Amino acid sequence: MTDRDTARADAVYAALLERQGERWVQPRVERTRRVLELLDDPQKTYRVVHVTGTNGKTSTSRLIESLVRAHGLRTGLFTSPHLERFTERIMVDGEPIADAAVADAWDEIEPFVGLVDAELEAAGDAPLTFFELLTVLAFVAFADAPIDVLVLEVGMGGSWDSTNTADGDVAVFTPIDIDHADRLGSTIAEIASVKAGIIKDGAAVVSARQDASAEAVLRDAAAARGATIAFEGDGFALVEQRLAVGGQQVTVRGLAGTYEEEYLPLYGGHQGFNAALAIAAVEALIGGGEQPVAADVLAEGLGEATAPGRLQLVGIAPTVLVDAAHNPHGARALATALRESFDFDEWGVVVGVLADKDAGGIVEGFAPVATHVFATSPASDRAEDAERLADLAEGRGLPVTVHGDLAQAAEAARAWAAAADRRAVVIAGSVVLAGEALALANAEDWKSGWTA
Repeated sequence: MTDRDTARADAVYAALLERQGERWVQPRVERTRRVLELLDDPQKTYRVVHVTGTNGKTSTSRLIESLVRAHGLRTGLFTSPHLERFTERIMVDGEPIADAAVADAWDEIEPFVGLVDAELEAAGDAPLTFFELLTVLAFVAFADAPIDVLVLEVGMGGSWDSTNTADGDVAVFTPIDIDHADRLGSTIAEIASVKAGIIKDGAAVVSARQDASAEAVLRDAAAARGATIAFEGDGFALVEQRLAVGGQQVTVRGLAGTYEEEYLPLYGGHQGFNAALAIAAVEALIGGGEQPVAADVLAEGLGEATAPGRLQLVGIAPTVLVDAAHNPHGARALATALRESFDFDEWGVVVGVLADKDAGGIVEGFAPVATHVFATSPASDRAEDAERLADLAEGRGLPVTVHGDLAQAAEAARAWAAAADRRAVVIAGSVVLAGEALALANAEDWKSGWTA
């Protein structure tokens, strides 16, 4: 990677940022499909595992990708949002795409972008958006790599998401809960209906355990498409999990075999369930649900899995964790994981939330484990006011202090944790805040006591 390549990639991101942002979402996929048609549909040149749900999408996607790569296949992984740099969203063989490759892909699509923008303008429509173009860019880059299998995380919802221009051989559903209610619906059934749109004709569907209303929606959608469907519990299951150094040992009953005491280097009981879902997805993709994953392949795939910003240890003396929990379901999972996976008496929670999220529900989710709350705001124009977060925490009877930015909040939390035995810190509340925390932990003047 040269300075010129980096400058070219940075210019691509700047061009994307000039577009309407990721929160500008309308229920249509035709605009993305039009650009891809002009590019001869690059998304049809590889097999696809399409992943949706409310929580656990990125972790599950990363586990699936690692397992597929362990089979000796060349992989692509598309996730969102990024923590530190946008090239993290477009991974090839487990690494962020090279700056030169992403810039070359942009050069390839740019003339067609101008053409479609002109068509949209003539029709009185707005230009292509950030996420629409990022999706096209990723599809082209993966075709150019080239890859064998793409693990594709939905941006929002499913049926009208830009990623739904790809045809998933396997559709994967993580737990479905209330989120983005203004866009997806106010009930779990309504949200499940939108997410079920990723199921393609004759596909294989694997799903985490769902609310009864969501399960019914998914079953009906699969039947209408002639797709097979397997749910956690009946079709596959996490049989057992126990703590291990640096993660956990899991036993999984898959679609085609049982896998005993496999090492998973991720913290949190929810990651064990994500691993079971990922194994079932890979069994469905590679063996048609009838061939077990080979022992050495499974050990390699799980053992090399990572989940940046998900219960990630970034500091020692005192212990500091980062988690991207950005909705009530994620906050509850975080609280459970802290109780089950770590042996501390008191937790200082550094929290920063975006204003379009359920701040009250997030605070409610982690409140059972919080000893002291350090309220701050992510570095985003969409950030929730730290004072409002403090009011929510105080309403739960929690001691709270307010801090101007993450650096100040983290320093105060570390000092609090260092002042007594058996205290630790977790930084959570948004993906933006998690990205800031990882950058902070890597900064030269902060590394002492941060790097784990």
